[in-house]
Order: sequence, then structure tokens, then C-alpha cells
Amino acid sequence: MPELPEVETTRRGIAPHLLGQRVQAIVIRNPNLRWKVPAELARELPGQTLHAVERRAKYLLLRADRGTVIVHLGMSGSLRIVASTTPAERYDHVDFVLADGKCLRLRDPRRFGAVLWTHTDPALHALLRDIGPEPFAAGFNGAFLHARTRRRTIAVRDLLLNTRIVAGIGNIYANEALFRARIRPSRRAGRLSGAECDRLVRAVRATLRKAIDAGGTTLRDFQNADGRPGYFQQSLAVYGRVGKPCRRCTTLIRARRLGPRRAFFCPHCQS
Repeated sequence: MPELPEVETTRRGIAPHLLGQRVQAIVIRNPNLRWKVPAELARELPGQTLHAVERRAKYLLLRADRGTVIVHLGMSGSLRIVASTTPAERYDHVDFVLADGKCLRLRDPRRFGAVLWTHTDPALHALLRDIGPEPFAAGFNGAFLHARTRRRTIAVRDLLLNTRIVAGIGNIYANEALFRARIRPSRRAGRLSGAECDRLVRAVRATLRKAIDAGGTTLRDFQNADGRPGYFQQSLAVYGRVGKPCRRCTTLIRARRLGPRRAFFCPHCQS
């Protein structure tokens, strides 16, 4: 699934092609995504100009004159800039045709993504209103995280996956950040000290920055807006590396199931 770094990489890739552009037409080939693409999108958005391309957690926000498009890439979705004359392929479900002859095209083989339309502040939308602070926001700091962990018996890895605590980290980057912070994923969140929470916030930010700089992680079929894969997978320290030597100490990486997802860690470096 595209996580925060992949979505941010996509945002940076498509923004220069969209800003200031007038939408000429919307082509909806298959409206049956996770939620049905609203018919009013094709009626109302054409003729409007796109003024901002933002990200909130794992959602992309395309702000126009009189509304905002909310896009989620789901499990396997991608957005690409192509010529509007480029023939659509099987899983190309939605096109945003621009006045300059380019097209923003949504490809989503599994159809777990979403394309929605709102006239109101997207921060108030049901999908966004309960999301916690962004990892890079000033409000997400050691003191904030320490306060949210008190008396919590949940594993710290799972706490990081709670979007009400922090927006959009995802399993890959939660595991990598915990390795960087030298904290075992299964530790009870309530047992983290203030110093450990400070360290973990720094680790989360450093991990996400490194992933964004690398263009995200290629797992299954994620590709950037220009069709190229992300390269952070080459730098993974623990995720998916069971039985391989730790990059710090050579101890073999282990995995433990926490809920529906596995957590990856070095038994020597993380306590």
C-alpha cells in the first residue's frame, strides 16, 4: 500500500503539472472504487482551475475554485501525468484532462482507492476530521507522544499505526523508525520514557525524510508519478529482512506477529 512517503512523492511529482491549470474534462471509466466516484465531479470540476496540491496523511487534496478533490491510492493505486491522447489501459479508471493537453490519470488494479469531491473544508470531511498531527508538524513532538502513551498497554508499533495519534506512518516506516530509535516494536507504549519518546519522534521524521528523498519504497507495484519505482527498499534495516544480519550488529533479524501485521526487529539492538 502506498504510505506517507509514497503519497508525498506522488504529490511532489504531479503538483508542477497541475498548479494553475484549468480542468477541461473528467473521464470516469469505472466509478466503482472503494467508494463510488461521485457523478457531480464530472459535472462541476471542468472549467475550474487547480490552485493547490496538498497531502493530509495518505490523502491527496486537489484544491480548485469551488471545491476539493480528495484522492486516496488504496492498496495499489497510482497517479501519473500523461498526454491526454495516451490510450487508457485496463485499470486506468479516472482521467483529469487539463487544458494544456496533459492528463492526470488514476490507475488502480484493486480498486481500493478513492476519488471524492467536497465543497466544504476537506479537514471536516469524515475521512479526515479525526486524523492526528502530521509527523513533521510541530505538534507531534516527544511531549505529545509521551502524553498519548500513558497507561497504554498497546504495543508501540501499533500505537504508531493509529492515525488518531499520528498521521499516516504505515507499517514499513513504523518498523524502520523503531529500529532507528532502538525500541522493540512489541514494547508496551505506556512503558516508554520521555527520553525514548523524544528519540522516537526524531527517528520517525528521519526515516520518513530518507524515504521521501528516495522516492518511497517499491513493494508490489508502487510507482512514482513519472512511472519510476521508489528506492527506499534498498535501505530497509529490518522490514522484510527476517533471517538476514542486522546492519548494525549482524544479529539475525526476527519477526513477531502483532495483530494482523508482522513486526520486524533486531533482538540485540532493540530493547
